[in-house]
Amino acid sequence: MAYSIALAGKGGTGKTTLAGFLVRYLVSQGKGPVLAVDADANSNLNEVLGLEVELTLGEAREEMKRGVAPGMTKDVFMEMKIQQAVVESDGFDLIVMGRPEGPGCYCAANTLLTQCLEKLINNYSYIVIDNEAGMEHMSRLTTNNIDTMLVVSDPTRRGLQAASRILALADELNLEVGDKYVLVNLAREGQEEGVRKAAKEMGLKIAGFIPEDTQVREYDLQGKPTSKVPDDNQALVAAFNIFREIIP
Repeated sequence: MAYSIALAGKGGTGKTTLAGFLVRYLVSQGKGPVLAVDADANSNLNEVLGLEVELTLGEAREEMKRGVAPGMTKDVFMEMKIQQAVVESDGFDLIVMGRPEGPGCYCAANTLLTQCLEKLINNYSYIVIDNEAGMEHMSRLTTNNIDTMLVVSDPTRRGLQAASRILALADELNLEVGDKYVLVNLAREGQEEGVRKAAKEMGLKIAGFIPEDTQVREYDLQGKPTSKVPDDNQALVAAFNIFREIIP
């Protein structure tokens, strides 16, 4: 069974870049094959990873709802579309959930989508799921447990409060989650003590701190995949050190 790692966090915390770092870490450690799942409605994990996406699962679901070709069952159609939606890369694949559905009932389509994804997931050793803060996609992604949840925060009290609410939402969605950690991203010198104190007050377990990095910001501004910064990049090195401690 695949080991699943879910990332969540409010916008602007660098969550998706860290998801890209995690995919890179797993591949570098020979832990593949890895499936990266973009479950954020504002899909941009493909840009962080440097990949082009031609079909999202949301688009496939819309297609199925409009009807399938004569002689083809809906489950066969959805399995075919999921295979088309998988973007293959070196050591990992990517699949994009797509935007939330429009008006009308999607119960049957979502059920088929979940069933087909469960079959796909069995082909991988690790799954990295990049979620929006709401995480509604995760509740229908798979019936398997989430082994590790990483909530990304900036080094502020409001950021930590948002992280706390996200973890509470995971409980409300009845997600079975193993280890839960907070990753503090965009950290500056001298902030660690205050952040740790605030996190302790909120009952949050901090896995580590990742420094704010000008090179990552420059890659983003220039449209370069931020997951492909050099090996000695300080943010990448810090992230790898954290992953080494918490990911089996």
